[in-house]
Amino acid sequence: MEDFVDVTSLPSNTSLPSNADLAQLRAQAKELRRAFAGGSPAVVARVRAVLPSSHEGAEITLRDAQFVIARELGFDGWRDLAAAVVAQQSGGRDLDRWFAVELNNSTWDLIDNGLSELNSRDEQEQALYAAYAAAYHWLQAGTVANHGRAESLIATVAVTIGQFDVAQRHADRYAELIAAHPAAFADWDRAFSAEATARIASRAGHSDVDQLKAQAQRLAQAVENREERRICEQRLAAPPW
Repeated sequence: MEDFVDVTSLPSNTSLPSNADLAQLRAQAKELRRAFAGGSPAVVARVRAVLPSSHEGAEITLRDAQFVIARELGFDGWRDLAAAVVAQQSGGRDLDRWFAVELNNSTWDLIDNGLSELNSRDEQEQALYAAYAAAYHWLQAGTVANHGRAESLIATVAVTIGQFDVAQRHADRYAELIAAHPAAFADWDRAFSAEATARIASRAGHSDVDQLKAQAQRLAQAVENREERRICEQRLAAPPW
């Protein structure tokens, strides 16, 4: 088991802002990655200062971009930077919730950045275990809705990497929680649940996929909030099916 970073032993020459926010730092890493691929001279120079072997116009991974951000702030890597941010933000309080949010967001980053069966076994396992870890922390600090959405995340990772039995089990649990606690969940949860069930059926070659996908589309279109409806429809359009 990997040890937690001891933030008291981090180097003294770091330059972590007093209001550091990991979500903003993650967004900066995503933007750095896009700008490097676009050939921005300033960004290329920044990346090559940390990763000299990076080629202008090529792509770098999100992990590479996070490493660049961490090094620019004086940390050995993203893990050390994340540990320092959580220590600063939490003061030791409500760490379960912090880790649940961080693991949830970082796992969705992996999905949105093209996680698939083509990734290495290590990368697939990292995503799946992060989703399980997020579920654990939500069970300690969250609501029944957080629990259900964590089940959905596990199902999403599992179906994406071809583990259909695992995906079905957790998609079913998401649906069970919604049915047992309807007031705790939003309309978009029902759309997400239906999408997960339809996607698993499609990937596993089940015969009822057309009906299930049509149901997921109806529920997505019925989501009241415009932005939440857009996210549901975007998820339906995302591969793999």
